[in-house]
Amino acid sequence: MASMSSTAATVLIADDDRAIRDSLHRALELEGYVVRTVADGVQALAEVHREPVDLLVLDVMMPGVDGLGVCRVLRAEGNRVPILMLTARVETPDRVAGLDAGADDYLPKPFDLDELLARLRALLRRATPPPGDLPEPPLQVADLRLDPGARRVWRGGTEVELSKTEFDLLELLVRNAGIVLDHATIYDRIWGYDFGPESKNLAVYISYLRRKLEPAGTPPLIQTVRGVGYTIRPR
Repeated sequence: MASMSSTAATVLIADDDRAIRDSLHRALELEGYVVRTVADGVQALAEVHREPVDLLVLDVMMPGVDGLGVCRVLRAEGNRVPILMLTARVETPDRVAGLDAGADDYLPKPFDLDELLARLRALLRRATPPPGDLPEPPLQVADLRLDPGARRVWRGGTEVELSKTEFDLLELLVRNAGIVLDHATIYDRIWGYDFGPESKNLAVYISYLRRKLEPAGTPPLIQTVRGVGYTIRPR
């Protein structure tokens, strides 16, 4: 693994649009990242296998192996590199498909560069454990158990697989169980950037957590407080 310092982190950009590759290459180098670029999913997998990277930015629609396929292959191999998915598809099912494949975050095209940079910084922070931290005992809400150190979650004794972003969002809610967190606070704590009232990013992640943690017949834990935000508490 390359250095996890934000000034030395290595980013691999995989996009078949040369203009996007070149513009992101220039922008990220100016931010201090080491940048590598490829034009398709086959090359992306070859590059990651050749030399590990700290962050992976994947376009969904690429020739050969698409971005979803790259995600699935890497996760099946046990590779947990943080992945940001770029997609021209803005409907919720399309975004969920990226999370299903193992992506940690997604960004619809066209995107704002500042937002992309904020999301990369957030992914780096979450992938870097604070030095010298002692193991923390698991956190519990009803039959939900969360181990912050091992980054593992169980519901009713059954382990639930979560991406980095899903885990961090759930951990934030669990640590503030019973407290309603507003949208701006959650965006700031998880992404380090408030995407504004029109963003569906948080709602998609909440719905995805519910799908994983609250299957049919399971008492709901994550509550929506309309016009304010979210909280976690048993009903």
